[in-house]
Amino acid sequence: MAEVRAGVDAVDRQIVALIARRFGYMDAAARIKPDRSAVRDEWRKADVKAKVDAAAASSGIDRALMSRLYEDLIETSIAYEMDAFDRTRG
Repeated sequence: MAEVRAGVDAVDRQIVALIARRFGYMDAAARIKPDRSAVRDEWRKADVKAKVDAAAASSGIDRALMSRLYEDLIETSIAYEMDAFDRTRG
């Protein structure tokens, strides 16, 4: 069991590092977008969710679970990017 837990812990560290990397792209997007209204992009949100759904299906992971996780991740990313946009325009 200790090996399983160590494996889970290692994966969790990788997930956190990847999420931090993803949020770095939110900082970049906040610097690039011309106005605050461009931060929320429903077309892009749907596109990301469709790509995640396809990846989940091909990986054999629960698609509904991934949809819920990504809904929260995307909304959190949008809120973060709005804050980053406001900070860069200070």
